[in-house]
Amino acid sequence: MKKKNIIAIAIAALVIVVLVIFADRIIERKEPTYIQGTVECKTYKASSKIAGRIDSLLVEEGQHVVKGQLLYTISTPELNAKLIQAEAVRSAAEAMNKKADKGARKPQLEAAKSMWQKADAGLTLAQKTYDRAKALYDKGVVPRQKLDEAQANLDAMRATAEAARAQYDLAVDGATSEEKDATAAQVRQAQGAVDEVESYLSDAMVVSPVTGEISTVISEAGELVGTGYPVVTVLDMSDIWVVFNVKETLMPRITMGKRFSGFVPALDRDVEFVVTFISVEADFATWNATRTQGGFDVRTFAVKAKPVTAVEYMRPGMSVIVDWDSIE
Repeated sequence: MKKKNIIAIAIAALVIVVLVIFADRIIERKEPTYIQGTVECKTYKASSKIAGRIDSLLVEEGQHVVKGQLLYTISTPELNAKLIQAEAVRSAAEAMNKKADKGARKPQLEAAKSMWQKADAGLTLAQKTYDRAKALYDKGVVPRQKLDEAQANLDAMRATAEAARAQYDLAVDGATSEEKDATAAQVRQAQGAVDEVESYLSDAMVVSPVTGEISTVISEAGELVGTGYPVVTVLDMSDIWVVFNVKETLMPRITMGKRFSGFVPALDRDVEFVVTFISVEADFATWNATRTQGGFDVRTFAVKAKPVTAVEYMRPGMSVIVDWDSIE
């Protein structure tokens, strides 16, 4: 009887030891640390710097587009009218500039030359009249008054001839250099106005800034859109990365250029990634301490990683699961 009790006690002790060892292993067993990231890509919002009504929308959601492909156009009747006005002002400025460079017209030159020749002939006659009056005055034939009259007439004709010559020279030379500079400046100003309007008109035709896929089309043909309104969103599927929010307690495992493997459930395959960005400051997401004593709040940092090689069919929004303990 005593022997049976001893055996029972031994078996019970053995069971207790096994249970303690098993419980200890369960307690000490560490659960794997998994983090989940989301696939993102570079996004472009196609918009125009002018406001207007969408005249034609040439793409739809999900469509593949190439860089420079026309996405939509905006109707711009106001700008067309402004272009006509600007071109008219430019034409007028160019005409004034040509006139200043060319100088007077041929009939004007001939008329100015005739006036100069006429005044010069009158000066010659006045000089002869004065010479005769001077000779007769020296001989005492005519009084002093006649000589003074001849002198006054000679002075008047000389001034008239000089004025006529100056008018002729001015007609030959054309506008002054200052006037030519002013008219040339007016041409440049008018050309600038034309270029500005043409620049706005060119922005009425919105093209894709990159080769990619149309994600969203916010407005439709006939709708009025404002300046800078993002009508079409284009995703650059060639520039894809994954964003992870990593607890600061896990950060020692990650460095720039670190490579690791992640599982993509949507593709049912593992993909190798390389770290390309680590946030310089913590994010707003915080894990609160579960214990009031001996615990601390844990902040997170954004980490971006790109596929080492291009991954077919990987799209924005897909999840990527990483076993953080496997990162060496």
